[in-house]
Amino acid sequence: MGLSHTLLVYVLVCVHLGVSQHFLRLRPSPSDHLPVPDLKEDPDPEYDPREQDLVERTLRKKLGSNFDSNFMSITSPMVNISTTDMQGKLPGSMPPEIKNIDLTRTPYGKRVKVGKKARRKFLQWLWTYTHCPVVHTWKDLGVRFWPRYIKEGNCFSERSCSFPEGMSCKPVRSINKIFLRWYCQGFLRQKYCTWIQVQYPIISECKCSC
Repeated sequence: MGLSHTLLVYVLVCVHLGVSQHFLRLRPSPSDHLPVPDLKEDPDPEYDPREQDLVERTLRKKLGSNFDSNFMSITSPMVNISTTDMQGKLPGSMPPEIKNIDLTRTPYGKRVKVGKKARRKFLQWLWTYTHCPVVHTWKDLGVRFWPRYIKEGNCFSERSCSFPEGMSCKPVRSINKIFLRWYCQGFLRQKYCTWIQVQYPIISECKCSC
């Protein structure tokens, strides 16, 4: 998508605010605003796509290579189970801020002996405790999006991620997925509606922070 086309879509979306549909800008910044809040839609079904507007073959062609079955679904997923990016073993290598902790120095300046095995186990526990996985769940965006189901990312929030407690997992990185958005201009019979491409940000990485 060219820059001029992207800007045109953005302008159209902004102009449409307060007219017929309350359409939330889908590129929130900074990342603290993720995941994207539920959109406030005009409840009037006149602004919904009709059956002839929902032909899968046509919409797949319009979305093209942007269709990503890992993050979007045309039909409702059979089971909506939360999944995380952590399956037992933590991904990647241990962060240097944990790996380089000096466990032999006490707050009072004295030094203590710590065995290699004990040090390794403690650092592994600390890494696991402070790790912030991305939790994925399926969300229904409604009939005015295609595909209407998106697999959103959320930061793990069941407990504090710091020791001692006080810090929490927050989003630090996101990826954009392209969806089709049913967009209408005008009112009732004078309106014109079509599918436009919009970017939908999804949390892809979380970190423990204040």
